[in-house]
Amino acid sequence: MIIEKVREILTQHGRLSTSVGEIKDDGDLYNAGLTSLATVSLMLALEDEFDVEFPDSMLSRNTFSSIDTIAEAIDELQN
Repeated sequence: MIIEKVREILTQHGRLSTSVGEIKDDGDLYNAGLTSLATVSLMLALEDEFDVEFPDSMLSRNTFSSIDTIAEAIDELQN
């Protein structure tokens, strides 16, 4: 459920040069074209969708490096 929603939000807000459908869950989103500016837009959309807030400690390139790491962060924030 989280993975599918992350993919949907990434499609809308990620501004990737590669189609989200072509990216594996553990694929590097920055290699797929994710920029730091798009990461902010993505983060805000994720916060709205999942009703969470990313703490400063999670605001790193590692948190947003793949669909898997984003889903893990959201799961952690929801629990």
